[in-house]
Amino acid sequence: MRNKLTMLALAGAFATTPTLAQDLTISITNLTHGSYFTPLLVAAHAGGNHIFQLGTTASTNLQAMAEGGDISGISADMAAVNADSVENPAGGLLAPGATTTFDLTHSETNDHLSLTAMILPTNDGFVGVDSLSIPTTAGTYRYQLNAYDAGTEANDEIINGGGAPGVAGVPADPGGQNGTGATGVTTAETNAHVHIHRGVLGDSDETAGASDLNSSVHRWLNPVAHLVITVN
Repeated sequence: MRNKLTMLALAGAFATTPTLAQDLTISITNLTHGSYFTPLLVAAHAGGNHIFQLGTTASTNLQAMAEGGDISGISADMAAVNADSVENPAGGLLAPGATTTFDLTHSETNDHLSLTAMILPTNDGFVGVDSLSIPTTAGTYRYQLNAYDAGTEANDEIINGGGAPGVAGVPADPGGQNGTGATGVTTAETNAHVHIHRGVLGDSDETAGASDLNSSVHRWLNPVAHLVITVN
């Protein structure tokens, strides 16, 4: 009888135990000299889920983000897998040198972190993290983040107000330090998979040249961002 009561008590305890949640404080800093990050999407999700993966073809929703900064499709993807997400924590563009800090509470099963945002001015460049295992021990953890190329558009470096998937060109330079009249750096993308971004070339010609980007302002090397995760 005692064993039966013990088993019932244990069964009741397991049935009423809530899913544990963990609080994180996250900071993201733009390390570039003259590039901006479009609204960020940061998501805690179960392992096996991804916003992007190196060496694979970009999804339609990743393409929309990388070419035009539209995170709505990726946000829907994360919602479909019950991720805990934060959208646009900076309240708009994250400027060069700026930091955004925010809290993210995630369930015990959502133990991996991914994030992404387009880099402006680029054709299809983005900053990202792919399925980082979230630390569980209280403390502060620091990571350097790379820029990636979605492989969906030629990096022509022509600023033309584009941004719709499949439409060539760079949407804008939020800093207003671009040139005009470029003929284009290239017309082809030879790597159609998600890969490490090779950076931008730019030039010093404000009214012509191959690129509308300013080589003394917009050029960058990896890493492009600093991520700090504080486990509370």
